[in-house]
Amino acid sequence: MQKIFTAHESDTLFAGKTTIGVQTLFLGERIDIKVLEKGDRLAVLPLVVTAGEQGCAVIFRYGAVVLFNLTPEETDAFLANLKPSVIEPFDKPETEADQIQLSPADASRVKDGIILLSEFTVERLQIVADVLAKSVVLSHYEASISDFFDRIEPLAADLQYQGRGKRQDRELLRHIGGTLLIQHKMVGLVAFGEKPETLWERPELERLYLRMEDEYEISERNLALQRKLELISRTAETVLDLLQRNSSQRVEWYIVILIVVEILLTLYELFFRG
Repeated sequence: MQKIFTAHESDTLFAGKTTIGVQTLFLGERIDIKVLEKGDRLAVLPLVVTAGEQGCAVIFRYGAVVLFNLTPEETDAFLANLKPSVIEPFDKPETEADQIQLSPADASRVKDGIILLSEFTVERLQIVADVLAKSVVLSHYEASISDFFDRIEPLAADLQYQGRGKRQDRELLRHIGGTLLIQHKMVGLVAFGEKPETLWERPELERLYLRMEDEYEISERNLALQRKLELISRTAETVLDLLQRNSSQRVEWYIVILIVVEILLTLYELFFRG
């Protein structure tokens, strides 16, 4: 693991640079940061460690990591070290790339796709990382929900027109379970709609947070995704109710058939053996 700067050394980050690159990755379902927390770190909540020669990384428990000022080689090395801590890694992690520019006179906003900051302080990087991490998580789940709708439509159509099909029913329920897990993670782990912990100690950075959140449309995208998840939940209730009705109807038919068979046997006994 790379050397970790202590708090009084943080001003050496990005020394002499006015523009740095940022890469955000959603690596897996969770990141176990207990081992990283035991060593030296630059900040916590979220955890900030240094990486490469003049870079740093912000690591989130819910599976996202934001890398500041790392070369491709340094990125590969850092992710290789982090890999054992990633729980249920994705085959193709969602990634986004951005730039940050030092601009004391025109800071705390995003201009022409470039994030402008008055200083490269750890607290500002934490605010930026919080928004970028939420953005990449949203991108991942937006794609997942879109794929879910593509898959659920033919299954629902088969159920509507055929009224049966155990394999389709199981697959449909599996997808529904996946959407419920997404809802749980977004509410319980990523905590969309909640402001980062950094703002409790540095409320003057709230303008930066609000402007970035607006630029990346975090609230709007989260609301749209929640509406889709609610639609899926309602669809699930409808489908499960239909399945239960179909099952009840089959049981009723079995009972009717058994009664008819019993009547036929009784008539046979009366007329042919009587």
